[in-house]
Amino acid sequence: MPEPAAGRVSALVGMDLAASGVVLNLCFHGIGAPRRVLEPDEERFWVKESQFDEMLDTVADDPAVRISFDDANASDIATALPHLSRRGLSATFFVIAGRIGRPGSLSRGDLQELVAAGMTIGAHGMHHRPWRTATDRELHQEIDEAPRVIADAAGTAVDRFACPHGSYDRRVLRALRHHGAARVYTVDGGAARADGWLQSRYVVERTDTAESLAALGRNPHGTSVTRTLRSLKCAVKRLR
Repeated sequence: MPEPAAGRVSALVGMDLAASGVVLNLCFHGIGAPRRVLEPDEERFWVKESQFDEMLDTVADDPAVRISFDDANASDIATALPHLSRRGLSATFFVIAGRIGRPGSLSRGDLQELVAAGMTIGAHGMHHRPWRTATDRELHQEIDEAPRVIADAAGTAVDRFACPHGSYDRRVLRALRHHGAARVYTVDGGAARADGWLQSRYVVERTDTAESLAALGRNPHGTSVTRTLRSLKCAVKRLR
């Protein structure tokens, strides 16, 4: 399954970054007014439609930017898809299997519509629980059973995963490799190697703007101190 591409000519991150094999992964959640009860502190990850529209205009022409959505919110199909399609963009939608068909979440038909529109479907687990603290039985359900449920609903293979709450460790990564995950996405921030198995993402929040994304694109790696701290943090997660 090919990796979704975000644009045509560079505008945000720049050709130098794209040519060097580095990408900036953006992670969106909900757009507009939620249609379900939100989890604690989840509201800060929801952006206004006008805000989302401006952000897409900022990244639309950049081949080094990849777009993804977590949680399978109804706004993925109602709002995100029309805005993406109008610009000729593609994205990966990470679905929580246990929410398929529930009020405020994507239905089977919605997933199939996303696939028909050229979008990629990934797995975000069964119940949106942290994988690092899951029991072996729960982790099997999250990593092995959930993608089968999602694939059956969407009518397409599912081999990409996004760790809920950014929660992972050596045990989780080992389970994902054993399952045969083609790519795994985190929320560790910063840029990522385009061909890397483990892909870091920047989580877009309601305080972000088109300007803040543009600034991020100009310096996706952050300061030297930020890069060092991020590298140490990720190393600890992989080894613990």
